[in-house]
Amino acid sequence: MLTVICNEPRSLTAVQRPIPVRQPGETLIRVKRVGVCGTDLHIFSGNQPYLEYPRVMGHEFSGIVEASDEGSGLVAGDVVYVMPYISCGTCIACSKGKTNCCTRIQVLGVHCDGAFTQYLSVAHPFIHKADGVSLDQAAMIEFLSIGAHAVRRSNLQAGQRVLVVGTGPIGMAAAIFAGLRGARVTVLDTRDDRLDFCRKHLAIHAAVKIGEGDKQALADLTEGDFYDVVFDATGNARAMERGFEFIAHGGTYVMISVVRDSITFSDPEFHKREATLMGSRNATVEDFRYVEQCLRDGLIPDQALNTHRIALSEVVELFPTLLDPQQGVVKAIIEC
Repeated sequence: MLTVICNEPRSLTAVQRPIPVRQPGETLIRVKRVGVCGTDLHIFSGNQPYLEYPRVMGHEFSGIVEASDEGSGLVAGDVVYVMPYISCGTCIACSKGKTNCCTRIQVLGVHCDGAFTQYLSVAHPFIHKADGVSLDQAAMIEFLSIGAHAVRRSNLQAGQRVLVVGTGPIGMAAAIFAGLRGARVTVLDTRDDRLDFCRKHLAIHAAVKIGEGDKQALADLTEGDFYDVVFDATGNARAMERGFEFIAHGGTYVMISVVRDSITFSDPEFHKREATLMGSRNATVEDFRYVEQCLRDGLIPDQALNTHRIALSEVVELFPTLLDPQQGVVKAIIEC
């Protein structure tokens, strides 16, 4: 089977590997669609903090069941998607239902090899039937779930003011689900194309470009109060630190981004606001099911989000182009 390996930063190789031998308790999946995530781009660029090379990337994927155990609830031909966070089920986090931050988590495509390949064998509990959604939609459920999880974690209420900093796919997902909760959403980014995309396709209140006068623009949009909930999806330590400036008194700051750096902030400013600081990592089954239902209900502009498509056989050649801002990539999908 064709497999694409990231040997080291900015080095991809296409190789032939044997189709994996399915073990008891696993389902063999023929991979059909793989979403390209910011994590994959970071792995390729060499700035993903949880990874050792070489690695087969890819954790946002859907496919078709080739074979499974009797009694698994899965049969050959089922269209499925995979929850790529392989959790232990017994640690302190899992015992609280927080499988997304399992102490022994193995994320496909990060800690172990993922879906830039034609077949993958995965344990049954992490596989879900894609009922009523297409293969393309099913491959988008994971990244959308990260945004949905962050919004659910924030306890956002209808009518609140929300700021999403960083309008990559995860930031857009946070903006979508904040809007579905009835929030008044503003997005902040450096890129005009991303801001224009949000204005056109997402139900946002305002889009502000980062630069001179941006803080005053945000103040003007909120009568000087700033935002009840701020979501950071920048992947940039300095931007994450600056985000503290935009929290309203009594507000909440949710960091979806993860970076290698330490993050610092002014304690007096944080305390006088009685602000709440949250990390948001991955997503849970609850989030995946919610996103799947939203897709079935037509509440997500998934076709607009999927701006680029490439074949698995083209990944070595074309993957570097996905890093080029001039390409206007929001979500690229690899067809296997």
